[in-house]
Amino acid sequence: MQNVAAKESIPDALKHFDDLPDSAYVREPVVAALLSCSGVTVWRMSSDGRLPKPRKLSGRVTGWNVGALRQILQAA
Repeated sequence: MQNVAAKESIPDALKHFDDLPDSAYVREPVVAALLSCSGVTVWRMSSDGRLPKPRKLSGRVTGWNVGALRQILQAA
């Protein structure tokens, strides 16, 4: 029963990350899951240059470029 709840809490962007175009943007929970770290670590890595800077998509939405994240993941 617990596995079902865990599968339902996975964001769609993470489930289908490989299908997203390089021009797409994903939010912090997806980046944290891709890197197996916390949201705070994602922001820390962005501020110290280990990750690309996020882009402000609207007043309350910030996202990271999928193409840039793929380059980081391939280099690791």
